[in-house]
Amino acid sequence: MWIYEKKLEYPVKIHCKDLRMAKYLLTQYGGPDGELSAAIRYLNQRYTIPTNEAKGLLTDIGTEE
Repeated sequence: MWIYEKKLEYPVKIHCKDLRMAKYLLTQYGGPDGELSAAIRYLNQRYTIPTNEAKGLLTDIGTEE
């Protein structure tokens, strides 16, 4: 039913490794102040909001993050 192809949409050629930049990017995505953690916080907070308008707003913000 599903075909899983593990290949990149655009090929990436790495000429030199920059570990400082890799750590920075990883922190930005998955760190405590990163985009992923912010999105999860917004999406979890929507369950505690009583109004539907505020739930919709938090859902929109969380999906944009």
